[in-house]
Amino acid sequence: MTRVAAGARLHFGFQNLSLARERLYGGVGVALDEPRVVIEADPAEGVHCDDATVATHARTAVDLLGVPGVELTVVEHLPRHVGLGSGTQLAMATLAAVAAAHDCDPKLRAYAPALGRGGRSGVGVAAAEMGGFVVDGGHPTELFTAAPPADGAWTVPPVTARHELPTDWRFVVVVPDADPGRSGDAEDESMRTVVERADPGIADEIGGVLLRRVLPAAAEGDRTTFGAGVAKLGRLNGAWYADEQGGVYRPPAGRIVDDLSSCPAITGTGQSSWGPAVYALTDAELAEDARTAARDALDAVGVDGRIVVTAPANDGLWIDP
Repeated sequence: MTRVAAGARLHFGFQNLSLARERLYGGVGVALDEPRVVIEADPAEGVHCDDATVATHARTAVDLLGVPGVELTVVEHLPRHVGLGSGTQLAMATLAAVAAAHDCDPKLRAYAPALGRGGRSGVGVAAAEMGGFVVDGGHPTELFTAAPPADGAWTVPPVTARHELPTDWRFVVVVPDADPGRSGDAEDESMRTVVERADPGIADEIGGVLLRRVLPAAAEGDRTTFGAGVAKLGRLNGAWYADEQGGVYRPPAGRIVDDLSSCPAITGTGQSSWGPAVYALTDAELAEDARTAARDALDAVGVDGRIVVTAPANDGLWIDP
């Protein structure tokens, strides 16, 4: 039996959503150690799995890899459609599990489009592939316009910058009990609307924040500047999405972000992807203070939720043969 584990990812935002610029999207995010999806695999004839989504991915992987089949068991799940990249991490973990069961190369980046992943952001694929803080180069705008191309008719965006983050950094991930974030056709329609209206000036401001604040801070392990920088990047992204999600952050993420921002233990807060997941950056020594602030923030908005304190993952998905 082979076991594969893939951690969640945070998506801080995109570099550009305007059709007036040469490159569209360009994801910025980080791989996390937890929460994670864990899949066990054994070689088999045909595909056997009780999880319908995993079984579908596995059948595609079996065809791509040219292997006879696999038996899969999902041991741990990532929460779905909350902003933690569950779709991509599940697909990449399934592909890796099928490959590992037959001792072959999963070719995550090459095969991700066939599994429907990497069509906008490349952060999830890069998180599974190599971990760390990653920035991708986006797609040529003329290939996408306001609508995505047909499934699989793309390559995963190239990683243009990657840094390992200090092992004593901690991300406090807050997942309030709220409606799930957008996915599938609803997400496509929202993104189409956002792209058609996007102010290119915001992309120019994001470029400055990324180049002069976030990337140097990641390289130097400067938690304060990094946290403030990715929080700023997220707020700028929120200006693009405000009409679609009901504000710079979607409710109730906005109030949680505001409350967490006032905690001295925290150096940066924001919403991951469409939410409702919220992140806060701290370090190992201050993690319990930050966890308490997260619980207080949930109480203040009157909702329950899950809180995870996790380190960044500086490696890709984990395989135990």
